[in-house]
Amino acid sequence: MNSLACIIKQARDYCGTLSPAKLVFGGYLFYVLSGWLLLCLPFMQKGPGVKALDNLFVATSAMSTTGLSTVSVWDCYNFLGQLVVLGLIQLGGIGYMTLGSFVILSRKSGLSEIRSRVGAMVFSLPVGFDLAHFIRGVIGFTFAIELLGTMVLYPIFLSVGAPCPLWNAVFHSVSAFCTAGFSLFNNSFESYATHFWLNSAIAVLSYLGAIGFIVCLDFWRMVRGEVEHITLTSKIILYVTFWMTLCGTLLIFLGEPLIAGMPADERLLAAFFQAMSAMTTVGFNTVGIGTLSKASLLVIIVLMVIGASPSGTGGGLKSTTLSAILGVIRSAIRGEHDVRFWGKVVPLERIWTAVASLGMYLGVLVIGTYLLELTETSGFEKNLFEASSALGTVGLSMGITSTLTNMGKLIVIFLMFCGRLGPLTLGVALYFPKGLMSEVSDSDVAL
Repeated sequence: MNSLACIIKQARDYCGTLSPAKLVFGGYLFYVLSGWLLLCLPFMQKGPGVKALDNLFVATSAMSTTGLSTVSVWDCYNFLGQLVVLGLIQLGGIGYMTLGSFVILSRKSGLSEIRSRVGAMVFSLPVGFDLAHFIRGVIGFTFAIELLGTMVLYPIFLSVGAPCPLWNAVFHSVSAFCTAGFSLFNNSFESYATHFWLNSAIAVLSYLGAIGFIVCLDFWRMVRGEVEHITLTSKIILYVTFWMTLCGTLLIFLGEPLIAGMPADERLLAAFFQAMSAMTTVGFNTVGIGTLSKASLLVIIVLMVIGASPSGTGGGLKSTTLSAILGVIRSAIRGEHDVRFWGKVVPLERIWTAVASLGMYLGVLVIGTYLLELTETSGFEKNLFEASSALGTVGLSMGITSTLTNMGKLIVIFLMFCGRLGPLTLGVALYFPKGLMSEVSDSDVAL
C-alpha cells in the first residue's frame, strides 16, 4: 500500500509540472485507449468480432463526439459494447475532467490547483463565472436535458415501431445533446426525414449542446436575478448560431435538387435539419449526404468548419472565433485599430488567439485532406468532406468511412482526436514547454 501511495503521489507531482494543454491531451488519450481496450473484449461484440483498428476508430470517434464509424454500432456491438460507446460519448461531451471534478465538489472538497488550471483552459469562462459553480451547473444541466430528451424521444420511437424504443431514446438523447452523431440506425434518421417531432426533438437537443453551457448558465443566472443581462459571449454565440442556421437552411432549400421535388414543408424541414446538423456538429442526417449536389456539400463543409460554440459539446472552429475574425476584417475595412462588438472592445489577446486557431485549423485540414488523397481512391470532394467532418467532430460522411484503408483510418483517427482537442491546443501540448502559452485554448476567444 505504501508503494502504491508513493506511485500515486509521484504521478500527481508529475502532473503538477505539466501545462494544462498537456494534461488535456493526456486525459483524452487515456480515455480513448481505455475505451478501445474495452471494445476489444469479445463479450462486448456481436458475431465474429470487430478488428482492433476499427475498435480504436469507434473509441476515438465516440470520445471526440464525432460519430464517424467504420462499422455498424448496432450490428457489431451488443448492449455492453453500445453502453461503452455511450459512456465515451458522455465523457467526451461534457469533458473528461468534469465528472471527476463534480465528485470532488460533491464531497465538499475544493478543486486542486491542477483541476482548476485545466478547467480554466477547457471552459474559457467569461469574467464573473465561478469554475466550481459552473461545473455543478454543467452536470445538473446535462443530465436534466438528457432525461427530458429521453422522455420526449421514447413515445416517438415507440409510435414509429423502432426496436428497443427505450434504449434508442436514451442513446439518441445523449448522442444528440453531446453532438456525437452516433446512431443505432444504420442510415441515421433517413427513414424519419419527414417526421416533424423527431426532427424537432433532435434539433433542440443538439442546439442545447452546441450553444454551450456558458449560454445556458448565463440565462439561468439572469432568470434568478443574479445578473441583469447575459454576457457579450452569449450574445455573440446566439447571434452567430441564428444567422448561420438561417443562411445554411436557405441555401440548401433553394439550391439542392435532391429535395426540390418534396412538398414545401418537408423540403424546408430537410434543409433545416442538415444545416443544423452541420453547424451544431451533431452529424445526423435525414438525406443521403453522398447524393447531395456539390453546392450543398460546400455549404455543409463551411458550416462544419465554423462549428459550434465554446464550452459546449460541439466541435469546429467555434462561433466566437468566426466572430473575432469577422470583427478584424470589418475593422480593417473601416480603418479602425480596435475590434468592437456592441460597443465593447475585444482584447487583443483574444484576437491573436482566434487568428492562430484559424491558421492551425485550416493547416491541419489541408494536411489531412492531402494525406487522404495519397492513401484513398475516393474523389477529392469526398476526401475533403471526410477530413472536414472528422476535424470538426461532425460525423457526416459521403459514404467512404467504411471503405477507408488502414492508413486512411489512422489519418481520420488523428483528425478526430485533433478536432476534440482543437488544433491549437494540440500544438501547444506537443511543442511548447510549460509556461509558454499555457493558458491558450482553441475556445479561448470568449468575450
